[in-house]
Amino acid sequence: MVAKMLNMSQTGYSKYETGENDIPTRVLIQLADIYHTSIDYLLGQTDNPQRNI
Repeated sequence: MVAKMLNMSQTGYSKYETGENDIPTRVLIQLADIYHTSIDYLLGQTDNPQRNI
């Protein structure tokens, strides 16, 4: 479902999940928008899921 939201194949998205491929900045931004959180939270740089707007 997330792969479809990102307009990519499930195989391609799975490679991000397993760490086989690095996630491009463009995809990180899309994921932060989908999950309504910050990129720092997605990358494990903070425990605070809120965006600093």
